Amino acid sequence: MIVNAPVNFNHEAQPEFELPIKNYQEFYRFYLTEHRNIMSRRLHVVGSSIGIYFFSKAIHKKQAKYALYGLVSGYACAWVGHFVFEKNKPASFKQPLYSFISDWRMLSDVATGRLSLIDRKHDKIPS
Repeated sequence: MIVNAPVNFNHEAQPEFELPIKNYQEFYRFYLTEHRNIMSRRLHVVGSSIGIYFFSKAIHKKQAKYALYGLVSGYACAWVGHFVFEKNKPASFKQPLYSFISDWRMLSDVATGRLSLIDRKHDKIPS
C-alpha cells in the first residue's frame, strides 16, 4: 500500500537551470527537480485527486464553490509538500501556468508509472 511505503528523505543537490527557462520542456525538467521528495509527490497526487473530486462535484451540483474548494485544497496539499518536505518555494510562485499544467502532467506520469511514489530510483524519467 502506497501510504505505508517508506519515505525517501534524500535531499540531493539540484542541477542548475539556465534562466530564463526558454520553453515548457525545460520548465518541466526544472519542475521535476523541485519535486524530488517522495512525500511531496504524494501530497501533490492527493491534492490533485481532491481537486478532481471537487471539480466533478462543482459540475454535478452546478455550484462554483466546489471548484474553489478543489483549488484551495489542491494547492494546500502541494504547498505543504514544498514547505515541509522539499524545503523550497512552489514552482507556482515562479511560473503559475506552467506549474498548473505540470501538476497534471506529473499526476499522469505517476499514474502511468513514469514517476514513483515509493522511491525515485524507480522513476523512468529523470527527476
